[in-house]
Amino acid sequence: MLLFLFICAADFTTIQPAGEAAVLVADGFAFTEGPAWSPEGELFFSDIPRNRIMRLTAEGKVTVYRENSGAANGLAFDRKGRLLACEGGARRLTRTEKDGSITVLASMYKGKRLNSPNDLVLDRAGRIYFTDPRYGRRDDMEMKIEGVYRIDPDGSITRIIDDLKKPNGIAISPDGKTLYVADNGADLVQAYPLREDGSIGPGRVLARLTGGPDGMTVDRAGRLYVTGPAGVWVFEPRRGRLLGIIETPQHPANCCFGGRDRKTLFVTARKALYKVKLAVEGFAP
Repeated sequence: MLLFLFICAADFTTIQPAGEAAVLVADGFAFTEGPAWSPEGELFFSDIPRNRIMRLTAEGKVTVYRENSGAANGLAFDRKGRLLACEGGARRLTRTEKDGSITVLASMYKGKRLNSPNDLVLDRAGRIYFTDPRYGRRDDMEMKIEGVYRIDPDGSITRIIDDLKKPNGIAISPDGKTLYVADNGADLVQAYPLREDGSIGPGRVLARLTGGPDGMTVDRAGRLYVTGPAGVWVFEPRRGRLLGIIETPQHPANCCFGGRDRKTLFVTARKALYKVKLAVEGFAP
């Protein structure tokens, strides 16, 4: 076991170079989540309890991008550079247009309100995949299933996964052939074959993460970065072998790659935002 840990640590320096640790970017938030790197070279993230979306400018200044965000959680940008947001409090998924107006992309499924959209990812065809768990009060839930959904370019919504306990983080492999979903309620990361039409095959357990996997992202080589206890857990994509853990001072909720070279991992962790300089490049769909 000691030999294994030594080898793992040695190999991990090709991902996180020796001496590169998490650096505080900003703090004083209530609970940070949903980081997303914009086409303009800025980082957007959510401060959920304060009901706002924040922006870290290229100059390193943190500003409020949007108030009354619907308690936005996961964020992403589409191919036209428009911000998509899982508004967990408002129970909908929205798109912010270039003029600042808000377009609702999903709020209902088969006549019932969504639970609380949590996180999302887009494929090369522009389809949106999002998770819809429920944390906290459950008395106003209209659906028993905490599922995963796909929004097609024509606006139609399909539930593609219905057997997870609490789906949370979501990601797609660089080759577009695998959909990853963190089941926070079962301490598992699931992997599903993703077909060209957006449908999926049977899932398999890729990794187990006691304490609950949360948000996730992938690098260009396909390695999976999953936030969990103590930091960001990095897994090999085929067999789910743990390669190492990028430690953070606070328990992280989500992460994304950014920076000019896409080699900076930004991590939202409780009341702060951190960054870690890595030796690998993040995948940009």
